[in-house]
Amino acid sequence: MSLFAVSHDDPGDIARRLRAAEQDAAAARVLAGAADRDVTEIRAEIRDFRNATTASFNAMRADFVDLRNHVDRGFEQVDRGFTEMRGKLDATAAGQQHIANLIQRLIDDRDR
Repeated sequence: MSLFAVSHDDPGDIARRLRAAEQDAAAARVLAGAADRDVTEIRAEIRDFRNATTASFNAMRADFVDLRNHVDRGFEQVDRGFTEMRGKLDATAAGQQHIANLIQRLIDDRDR
């Protein structure tokens, strides 16, 4: 006879089946509680992983910003160096032009 088959002849059978149903319900509550705890633990693990990932991305972003600032400062130094060299080259060119003009004046004075 199945657990849910009704037997009107034996009142003890009904009591036995009621106890079995109560035990099954208690076991189901225990399993449901365990499943709920498992879900809660998984949610916590996912939240912790998400927080760790976010913190890692934020740290990488900060490192990238620092690196970019460092590179920008390096380019500024290079730009200042080029500006300085350009000034020196312009001064040298002006000096060479002045020397060339003086030499040309000497040549012109000698030819007169």
